[in-house]
Amino acid sequence: MVDQSKQVPQAPLHEYGEQYFESYNYADRPLGRFSMYWFARRYYAGLTRRFAPHPGRTGRLLEMGCGLGHLLGLLSRDFETVGFDITPYAARQTHRNAPGTAVLVASADHLEVFADGAFDVVIALHLLEHVVNPPAAIRNVHRILADGGLFLYATPNPIYALRPLKKPDLIPDAIAKDPTHINVHPPDTWRQWSEESGFHILRMFGDGLWDVPYLPLIPKAVQFALFGFPSLIQVLTGTTLIPMSLGVNLVVIARKEGAA
Repeated sequence: MVDQSKQVPQAPLHEYGEQYFESYNYADRPLGRFSMYWFARRYYAGLTRRFAPHPGRTGRLLEMGCGLGHLLGLLSRDFETVGFDITPYAARQTHRNAPGTAVLVASADHLEVFADGAFDVVIALHLLEHVVNPPAAIRNVHRILADGGLFLYATPNPIYALRPLKKPDLIPDAIAKDPTHINVHPPDTWRQWSEESGFHILRMFGDGLWDVPYLPLIPKAVQFALFGFPSLIQVLTGTTLIPMSLGVNLVVIARKEGAA
């Protein structure tokens, strides 16, 4: 069982704001057309459409921690979209990038504003590692989803296979460098919390070993081409084939038990 007796971590709220989107992992990777970020948004949009409870029928979709709003912009024609983020800057960017989306400034630690069964889909990409109480957040997601609703989330995997080669305790990697990652846990913990909240896990998989370099002497570009190739294939084919152990991040597709 997960030990809940440890001191609850506190989010460094001063880190959030416009500067957050110019720092840490955002600073290392471009956001433009055909970038890794650009492909990832389209990949997650495709997964959402594929696993949504009522394919081809408009439902209500919530993105928690909507960031710059590009994913909501892709999905706003397929769903009635709502997004929230803790920073007003992100809310403004989402208004720009996802016109027609209802956007709130709110925290994933306080989902009481949403009614039971209010949404058909909830997405939380790289959000749960930032919240103070992930099990409570997951329980609230279950509450606000309608029966058969989809919960899609991604979060760092601290035990992926090649991470020891990076020596993150000496040189922070993509997971360790961000001080707002206050709840990073192995896949078994996320599975436990999800299932205890009433979710049925449909898929748990990795997103690839894109956080190069892992090896000395070999150019970073060469390593990215080598280690990132499975990620590219997974994204281009819309599949969920990469094992959890080979993903810098864990991706979970879960459904609320009930009539789909």
